[in-house]
Amino acid sequence: MKFTLFWLKDHLETEASLDEITYALTDLGLEVEGVENPADTLGAFRIARVIEAKQHPDADRLRLCRVATYPDGPGGRMEEVQVVCGAPNARTGMVGVFAPVGTHIPGTGVDLKPGVIRGVESNGMLCSEREMMISDDHEGIIDLPEDAPLGERFIDYRGLNDPTIDIAITPNRPDALGVRGIARDLAARGLGVLKPQAIEPVHGAFKSPIGVVIDASLKENGCPLFTGRVIRGVKNGPSPAWLQRRLKAIGLRPISALVDITNFFTYDQNRPLHVFDADKVAGDLRIYPAEGGEELLALDEKTYRFEPGMMVIGDDKGPESIAGVMGGEPSGCTEETVNVFLESAYWTPIVIAATGRALKIHSDARYRFERGVDPDFTLPGLEQATRMILEICGGEASEVVVDGAVPDDARAYRFDAKKVVRLVGMDIPEGEQRGTLEALGFTLKGDMAAPPSWRPDVQGEADLVEEVARIASLTKLEGKPMRRAKPGVPKPILTPMQMREKAARRVLAALGYNECVTYSFIDAGSAAMFGGGAEATRLENPISSEMTHMRPDLLPGLLQAAARNQARGFTDVALFEVGPVFAGGEPGEQALVATGLLVGASAARDPYGSRRAVDLYDAKADAEAVLAALGAPARMQINRKVEGWWHPGRSGVMALGPNALCAFGEVHPKVLRAMDVKGPAVAFTVHVEAVPFPKAKSATRPALAISDLQAVERDFAFVVDRGVEALTLVNAAQGADKALIEGVSVFDEFSGAKAEAQMGAGKKSLAITVRLQPRDKTLTDEEIEAVSAKIVEKVAKATGGVLRS
Repeated sequence: MKFTLFWLKDHLETEASLDEITYALTDLGLEVEGVENPADTLGAFRIARVIEAKQHPDADRLRLCRVATYPDGPGGRMEEVQVVCGAPNARTGMVGVFAPVGTHIPGTGVDLKPGVIRGVESNGMLCSEREMMISDDHEGIIDLPEDAPLGERFIDYRGLNDPTIDIAITPNRPDALGVRGIARDLAARGLGVLKPQAIEPVHGAFKSPIGVVIDASLKENGCPLFTGRVIRGVKNGPSPAWLQRRLKAIGLRPISALVDITNFFTYDQNRPLHVFDADKVAGDLRIYPAEGGEELLALDEKTYRFEPGMMVIGDDKGPESIAGVMGGEPSGCTEETVNVFLESAYWTPIVIAATGRALKIHSDARYRFERGVDPDFTLPGLEQATRMILEICGGEASEVVVDGAVPDDARAYRFDAKKVVRLVGMDIPEGEQRGTLEALGFTLKGDMAAPPSWRPDVQGEADLVEEVARIASLTKLEGKPMRRAKPGVPKPILTPMQMREKAARRVLAALGYNECVTYSFIDAGSAAMFGGGAEATRLENPISSEMTHMRPDLLPGLLQAAARNQARGFTDVALFEVGPVFAGGEPGEQALVATGLLVGASAARDPYGSRRAVDLYDAKADAEAVLAALGAPARMQINRKVEGWWHPGRSGVMALGPNALCAFGEVHPKVLRAMDVKGPAVAFTVHVEAVPFPKAKSATRPALAISDLQAVERDFAFVVDRGVEALTLVNAAQGADKALIEGVSVFDEFSGAKAEAQMGAGKKSLAITVRLQPRDKTLTDEEIEAVSAKIVEKVAKATGGVLRS
C-alpha cells in the first residue's frame, strides 16, 4: 500500500516529521517497507538567475553563463558561478534551476564535478526536467517565471516535496488499504487529529434512466447491496495535476479524469468504484450468476470465459463487468464519453476471492473486496465520488438507485480493562484504553465494545486487547519472569515416553546416523512386505497411489530413502527414524519405535584396510547403545523369532523373557531387491515402549557396582549335534548361575568332515569361555567346580551335548 505524506495530511492534521510517522506506522503493525523522499534526490536543486549568457569562445552550440545562486535559500548570500550550458534557450536574465558541484543528477546518473569544457571552467549545471526525472522534456533548461523565489528549493516551489511511503498490509487489516484508515491509526497513537469527513448527498436532478437489480439468489451470499446513479453531460479529459501526481507517486498511470477518480477513491477510502459509459448500457444493470460459457473482453484487454455461478454485471446485451473484480471493455469510458453510470457495491469477500482465483485476475478491486471493505461506506463513497466528478468533469447527477441493503454485521464483545495485563503484560489505565478504542471507531456502552463496520477482523475480546496494546506500543513491554504457583523446581513438562524418544534420537545422532522424517503412509506392496497392508490400515482418501496404507514398520521408508541416495551416488548411508508404526486403525493400535539402517561399508577407503562391509554386529552394537540409553538391563536373551523381512540366519531378537525389546540383523535379500537397495544392509528396530521402566524412580543414576575381587575364567568344549545353535548353548550356560556368571562367549567352533571323523557323524564342537565374577569373597576351588558342574548340566539338558574329551 503506497501513499504520499501530503495525501496523508488530507486526513490527518499533524506536525509530526516523516521519521516520526514512519516509525509509528511500523510500531502500529503497518510495517514500512520503503520511503521515496524527493528531498533526498532533488533537494540540492535550487532556483537561480542567469546574470549573463554569451557565446562560448570555442564552440558554436555552447553558451557561457554567469549564474547568481543563493545556497542559503531565499534572502541569503548570493554567489556567482560560471556554467557552460548547451541548452538552446539559455539567455541573459532567465530564471532556471541550478545544481551545484557535488550534486547527483538522477536523469544521467552523473555526480557533478568541477570541469573544463572547451578550455573554459564550468562549476555546476543548469538543468532540464528530464535531467531531474520529473518529465521527459529535454528540449531546453527549465524556464521559470520572473517572480520565482531565488534560492528556494525547486521541489518546494513546484510542490514536488511529497515523500511516498510504502507499507505492508497484513490480510487482517483491510481498513489500512485506504489512506483514511492509516490516518485513523496515527491519530489514535497521538501523532495528530483525524480531520472530520463531511459527506453531503448530491441532490438528484432527474431519475436515473438505468436501474439496478440483484438476482435473489445472490443477495444473501454474493452482492447484498448495489447502488449507482447516472451523471450526464460530463467532459472526460485529463485529470488535474494534483490527482495525476498522487497516482503517479503510488505507481499508477493516469488515464482519464473519470478513471483516475475511481482509482483515487480505491486508495483514499478503500472504496473501489466503477464507471460505465451510460450510452453503451442497454437497459438496466443486473447482478446475476453466470450460466457458464459467457465471455467478456475486460479492461486489461483479455477475454475471460465465465464458469457457472460466477457473479456477472450485465445488461440486456449480456455481461458488462466481472462483478467486484474488473470492468468490461465494451462499456468502458473514453474521451468521447459524456454520460456515465457510477457504480458502488458491496460484495461478499469469499465469492470475489473464488472468482478472482478461478479467472487468475489480480486487480486492486479484487484485492480489497476479498479482504473486506466497509459496507456502511457504500453509499457515502458513491456521494463523495459523485461530487468529485461534478467538480472536475462537470455534468448533472441523477437520483441514486439502490437494490439490497447493508448487511447486518453488528456485534459487541465484553471489554475488560484487566485483560490487557493478563494477556500482554501492559499496565494501561482503563480510561486510556477506552479512549484508544473510541479513537479507532469502536462504540463503548458499559462493559461492551462494538467494532466499527470497517474492522471485520475484530472477532473477540482478545482482539480488543490487541488493539489497545498495538496503539500503546508493544515496545513498552518489559520482560518479567512467569509467576510460579509454588517455589522450587517445577515439575518436568515432558512425559517419560517423550524423554525416551528424545534420548533415542540423541544417541542415534551421536552414533553418526542421519535422521529421516518419512511419511506415515506407504504403498500397499511395501506394507504387505512388512507385515501390514490390512484393510484396517488402508486410507479412505490417500494423497497418492503410493501412500494408501499406514506404515507397519519404519524400515520401508528408510529403505526407500537409501535407494534414492544410492541413485544419486551415495552408496554408504546411515539413516534413522523415531516415530509411530501402526498395527490397526484404532487409536491404541500403534507403537513408538526407533529404527536404524546401515547400507554399504562401515568406513571410507584408506590405505590401512579398515573399510569393510557392515554386518549384523554393527547393528547389534548400535541397538544395544540405544537400549542402554532407554534404561534397558544389560543382560538380555537373544532368540531367533524374527519377522520375514529379516535374514533367517543373520538376525535375532533381544528380549526379556517373552517381551521383545529389539530386532536386529541383515535385511532379507528379497526385500532389498524389491526396494532396489544394493546391499549389504543391516538394521535394527527398538520397541521404545517395550523397555520396562525402573521399579524405583530416582533423579540420579544408580551406584556403580564393581568388584575388587579377581574374576575367574573357565573354558568348556562341548560336542553337540551339527544343527545346535551356539546361541542356545550360550543361553544355557548363562542360566547356570545368574548372580555369579558375568559373561559367556564362544571362542571356537570345530565342524566339518574332520570333526565328524573324530566325534561321530553329524557332530561338531563348540568351545565357550565363562567369566565368573565374585562379589563378596574369593571363590574356592570347590565353588568353582560346583558352578562348572551346573554349567555342564544346563548345557547337556538344553542341547544334549557332552564335554569334549
